[in-house]
Amino acid sequence: MKRSQADSNTTAASRPGIQRSLMSRLVLGCVLMAGLATSVGCFVPIYSSRPERRVQQLLYTSEDLRSLVDEWERFWFLDSPSHMTPIRTHGGVL
Repeated sequence: MKRSQADSNTTAASRPGIQRSLMSRLVLGCVLMAGLATSVGCFVPIYSSRPERRVQQLLYTSEDLRSLVDEWERFWFLDSPSHMTPIRTHGGVL
């Protein structure tokens, strides 16, 4: 059977609506996944429920974050000593 002109127009007109619906579902799904991925600590406990173990884990975490700054400065060569002197010299031998 051949399609009539009216049938081909309705399917062509409904296609952008279907694509828009699929795209909106995809975007909504991505937003929900990002929201769940960033709130893992609320649903799944990150630290132990025992106070002694939790303190140890928090100390390890804070030490890791503190050493991250040192690693960042070392990577960008910010930890090197400065060769510029605060006192201006004339450049000759004194």
